[in-house]
Amino acid sequence: MIILLTGSTGFVGGAVAADLATRGLLGATLFLVRAADATLAWQRVHDNLLRFGVPAALAAAVTPAQIICGDMTAVDKFAQDERLATITHVIHCAALATFSTNPKIWANNVDGTVALAQAVHTKAKLQRWLQVGTAMCCGPGMTSPVNESWESGLSDESHLVPYTQSKLAVEHALKAIPGFPLVVARASIVVGHSTLGCAPSPSIFWVFRMAFALERFTCAPDECIDIIPADWCASAMVSLALKPSLAHDLYHVSAGQSSSNRFDAIDIAYAKAGGTEPIAPRYQQVAVDDLRSLVPLFQERLGRVNRLLILRALMLYGAFAELNYVFDNDRLLGEGIAPSPPLADYLAECVRTSEGIPMTEQMAHDFK
Repeated sequence: MIILLTGSTGFVGGAVAADLATRGLLGATLFLVRAADATLAWQRVHDNLLRFGVPAALAAAVTPAQIICGDMTAVDKFAQDERLATITHVIHCAALATFSTNPKIWANNVDGTVALAQAVHTKAKLQRWLQVGTAMCCGPGMTSPVNESWESGLSDESHLVPYTQSKLAVEHALKAIPGFPLVVARASIVVGHSTLGCAPSPSIFWVFRMAFALERFTCAPDECIDIIPADWCASAMVSLALKPSLAHDLYHVSAGQSSSNRFDAIDIAYAKAGGTEPIAPRYQQVAVDDLRSLVPLFQERLGRVNRLLILRALMLYGAFAELNYVFDNDRLLGEGIAPSPPLADYLAECVRTSEGIPMTEQMAHDFK
């Protein structure tokens, strides 16, 4: 077995690399990395393994010979690499994951992914391509809990951001390749790590910091939020990638109804972690269209911040939160994968590891 892992220098991909390490599979893994040369790429992979708590000796065992240098927007430049013919499994985490309108989103997430899939498919005896997607690609207007289904998606015009549109489009493009061994894993909202908190990445956790500081957001206190930690997400995805047979070709990697926390439960856990009182008595639910009314509170509650950036971020994440989605995960649990730990169970470590980090610095991870 030879595994190709893309996106190993990122958040979910880094967690996948760390999970492969715990299974003793790093030596059987090739890493596609965007870098000038294999040594620089190896250093990035190595450093990210350490960030995810992989022992130094184990991380150092990865060698530059396991690196394929390449950019998802220029697959033709490495498509003739002879190592592609040895690949049996692909875990494709690489994507331009941003809520901005970055013009490279489609080239990376759709065109590049299809080009890589075709290059590997024509050369190798590929057993499985695990496509890491986002559960939010279903778009607005769905009934919660959202089903694990190819039909859970709307027209291109319905998407809140180009990123989710691109992730839905590439799934259907890959599904159309004849004989392609595709399995799609749509992850819900990935926040923190169940033991390392926000140390590997503060992505999205700043939304909670902001909501609790402002004491206002688009969630109702009794609404559930479907959130998973990166390490559990990675373990579920590796299991889907490597299990000899699966019952389905599309799964939600999500907290589902059993592990999603209500907003008021997260409030209690957040207050306990910070040694403060819950905001529940003062909390106000605000519609997305009314978030502009919070601008006068930004400097008072958040310090010196870019008010336009904060407002834009609030409106984007507020629109997603307002959907009030929980993603059904019966298929995933049916494969024998244990449920996700609820956010409230590991939130204290997220609070501890994000203290003192400026909010705008944390936001940078999500607005590339």
